[in-house]
Amino acid sequence: PNPANSTPLTTLGFLDRAATAYGDSPSIVYNNVSYTWLQTHCRCLQMASSLTSLGIQRGQVVSVVAPNVPSMYELQFAVPMSGAVLNNINTRLDAHTLSILLQHSESKLVFVDHHSSSLVLEAISLFPRNTKHPQLILIDDEMVSSGSKSTSSTSHFLDHYEGILEDGDPKFKWVRPKSEWDPMVLNYTSGTTSCPKGVSLSHREIFKKTMDALVDWSVPNQPVYLWTLPIFHANGWSFPWGMAAVGGTNICLRKVDHSQIYHLVQQHKVTHMYGAPVVLNMLSNSPDLKILDHYVQILTAGSPPPAPVLAKIELMGFVVSHGYGLTETGGIVVSCAWKQK
Repeated sequence: PNPANSTPLTTLGFLDRAATAYGDSPSIVYNNVSYTWLQTHCRCLQMASSLTSLGIQRGQVVSVVAPNVPSMYELQFAVPMSGAVLNNINTRLDAHTLSILLQHSESKLVFVDHHSSSLVLEAISLFPRNTKHPQLILIDDEMVSSGSKSTSSTSHFLDHYEGILEDGDPKFKWVRPKSEWDPMVLNYTSGTTSCPKGVSLSHREIFKKTMDALVDWSVPNQPVYLWTLPIFHANGWSFPWGMAAVGGTNICLRKVDHSQIYHLVQQHKVTHMYGAPVVLNMLSNSPDLKILDHYVQILTAGSPPPAPVLAKIELMGFVVSHGYGLTETGGIVVSCAWKQK
């Protein structure tokens, strides 16, 4: 192989295509904030540019501690577009575990949601003496939604997310992988069976996993996807990149709440969503439970939901699929295929 006939596989190019093919279509919707694919493309390039200006180099780790807000989605592209390795961290960890992960990954910079700022600062305080700390950038989506200045203290942070982004170049030439085997993401297992284990996935693996997920779930062009699955959980099973590939609309959700889910499903005519069995149980027992005016594809994973829950939620208009995956595999690896009978 040579550059003339072998381009490294990477999902990052999906964003370039989305900006061209679906430029005027909505990419992200969150509260009263919405972006088109052209705007998302520009914002990701700006952030990637800013990261390189901050001294982030190819192969260095950049971490994110945040829920499913627009900036979290953008960073799935922006961080690897700068040449860095993306490290999404579970927001539910305690400070001790978080400190271990930040030290083990040798993270150079951490994006921190304002609700997790005290947790991350405590984790940093547990670093050994004379150990260099990663730089911190504060994510405050409430500031973006309201259009007002943030009230959060920035004394421990370089700047807010939007401030860093504004300094970037929207025409930045993003850093392409030298090889499709170059690492793109670094994930950690939840530590349920032992100490958390680091899992490095290459551009090639993420590309394969994304395409597998789209084909296996028969995802059409321009779906409306509700983010009930945490993106920090195995990179949202690769669907941040998958939604760019098909020009979908990402409906962001900070917190899983049954009434909010039903409201967003109806308001935005959601077509696809993920949900652990506990989410299905929550929806089936919600006081807001009612028959939907359109079908919604919902993919669940882990242990199969109880039969009464499946029967109840399918009666409401949810079409349930089931699969299983691991952090080590980057998402779903086996699934139950629907058959026409």
